[in-house]
This record gives sequence, C-alpha cells and structure tokens, in this order.
Amino acid sequence: MAIEVKVPLLPESITDATVSTWHKKAGDKVSRDENIVDLETDKVMLEVPSPTDGIIKEIIKPTGSTVQAQEVIAVIEAVAAGQQPEESAASNAKASAPETAAPAQAASTAQPTPPMGPAVRRVVAEHDIDVSQMTGTGKSGRITKENVLAAIGNQAATASARPEKRVPMTRIRVRIAERLLEVTQNSAMLTTFNEINMASVMEIRNRYRDKFEKVHKVRLGFMSFFVRACVEALKQSPVVNSSIDGNDIVYHGYYDVGVAVSTDRGLVVPVLRDADKLSMAGIESKIAESAEKARTGKLTLEEMQGGTFTITNGGVFGSLMATPIINAPQCAILGMHKIQERPVVENGQIVIRPMMYVALSYDHRLIDGKESVTFLVKVKELLEDPTRLLLEV
Repeated sequence: MAIEVKVPLLPESITDATVSTWHKKAGDKVSRDENIVDLETDKVMLEVPSPTDGIIKEIIKPTGSTVQAQEVIAVIEAVAAGQQPEESAASNAKASAPETAAPAQAASTAQPTPPMGPAVRRVVAEHDIDVSQMTGTGKSGRITKENVLAAIGNQAATASARPEKRVPMTRIRVRIAERLLEVTQNSAMLTTFNEINMASVMEIRNRYRDKFEKVHKVRLGFMSFFVRACVEALKQSPVVNSSIDGNDIVYHGYYDVGVAVSTDRGLVVPVLRDADKLSMAGIESKIAESAEKARTGKLTLEEMQGGTFTITNGGVFGSLMATPIINAPQCAILGMHKIQERPVVENGQIVIRPMMYVALSYDHRLIDGKESVTFLVKVKELLEDPTRLLLEV
C-alpha cells in the first residue's frame, strides 16, 4: 500500500520551507519514525519522520524544492503483512533496476552510508563530499565534522589554482541578512564600551568548578555569571529591558535573556525564560540544552521568540573587541569578548590582570548615554565583586 509523506504543519508565521537534505533515496528501506528528510525554514530546521515501515517508492520534491504545509513530498510503499523490509527492498530494486545493470554498479548502490549527525550531513551536502569510503573517527565509527573538513581540505589541495564554487545562501542565512539590515536601517544604534577585571570570577570558577559539575551535572561557565549580572543591572535600568512598538515604549516586567549560539547554519538566539528566577546551575543547564538543540537543528521557533535582552560571546572565537548588532525588537545587546592578560593600574601600581572588553549596543532613540553607561558599569561592578550577586546589592 502506498503511503504519502507530507510536509508537517509549519510554525506560526512561516509559510513555506525548503527541502534541505534527503537522507534516503528511492528504493531505500525506512523504519517508522525514522528521519528521512530535513526541511529548512527561515528560522528552524524540521525533521520529517517516516509514517510507516517500508520502501521509498518515489521522491516527489527533490533537494532545493520549496514546499508548503501538508504538501506531498514522497511516497512510501508500506511493508505487506508478513513481509520483511529486506524482501520488499530486494523486489523493489529488482523491478526498478535495468537488466543490464553492472554488478559493480549494484554493489555501489547498496553500499551503506557511514553514520553522521544532521549538522555534519548538511556540510557533506553543501560541499558534495563522498563519504562512502571515509573512516569516521567518532564514537562507533561516526563521521565527525573534523573528518569532513579534512576531506574538503584534501579536495581543495587537488583542485585548480583558483577554484570557485557558487552555492545559494541557506534560508536562515538569508533571513539573518535581512534582519541585520533592517536593524541598521531602522534604529539609531550606538555602542558603549568598558572593561572588566575577571580575576574574581575566574577564582570562584576555578575553586568550585569540579564540585559544581559533580553536584549539578553541568559545567560551570562564564555565561551564568554574565546572565545574573545583566539581570540585576536590568532591574536598576528597566529601559534597557524595554522595546519600541510604534510610538510606544513597552517596559517588560520579566527578564527573558537570549544567549546567542553559533551553528553551521548561522547564529541563533535561544531564550532563557524568567532568567531572574533561575539559579546558576539552572542557567548553565538551560544554555547547554539550548546549544545542543541549536547545533542539531532541533531548536523550535517558540524557544527563540520573545526575548527582552541578548548576550553574545565573541570571545569563544578569539574576538578582542566588536560591536554587536541589536536583536530587534529588543533595544540592547551585550557583547562579551576574549579574556586577555593586560597591564592595568591599581592603587598607583602597574599589575597584570585578566581583562575582558565588553560592549553594549543600544537603540539611542530610547536609551540615552547615561542609562547605557550606568547599566554597563553596574555589570562591571557585579562581576568584579561577584559576592554582590548573592547579596543583590
């Protein structure tokens, strides 16, 4: 019996999707609930599971096609009662393959694809990498991103002296470009800078890191300190936690902090709901969970909407100083940067301290210089004396 595979209902405000990657081809065996294709929208990646055990009879919408909700994209021949999927696959292949097919070609077609995650599959598809002969170095022979990048490097080394490759932008990259351009055109963005002595935070982190991870089962990073410090500073500078709606100022009485995460598909910003009510361990757990979802394409649209303030950390890539762009409709974003030992003056003496430049970009239509500087100085004071985070002073 033929079963249609349809595009699932799309999240609100999303009208269509693009077929990103087919993980199966016509004639392949599939199991019920097995992911057979990835659909890319402007904001999230959707996995489409097989509705039944059977054989892929026909792929109607190839990679790159634009599809809408409930549109048929493939047909699966369900396995008949008492019939094994292997038997159905063999009979299907025999019926569809030409009688003159060479044995070597058949063997090549039947060769299995090594296991790999969704993010790695996307890189493979984008660069047209043949992984059939690749030996994965991951767990259980899993192909890793490093394996694929090495293969890409080998291809580049054997290519012509001036190679070029033209590929379309992904939908999320197109949407990111549109939003960034909108922000620069529709806001009066300004950035103020400061620097933070990270010695106290680093001392606390080094002292309690192992015990924290043992008790809470999550790694203690710097982001939880910054989230807590920003929430306290937002309480004292509520306009930084607000947004503009037409000619109205919307003051948010809650603190939904977005934490930017870099993925192979682009930058996404999962939101920590009610960050003021989360413990340090709660913040770290939520960040780790959201980052994993983002990198595997499982982050939902709801998990990225409704933030009131954003933090981005370019320091993990080595950035010493940069100007972050506001995540509209929010009015401010904090940029963290690389911690670097630098000479500073303390009590008339030159000493070496682990310093971090921080940047606050804000919409000057709503936030004045005094308010932006006051906010950033408060963040600096709390991180240079983290005990104040516990005492809320």
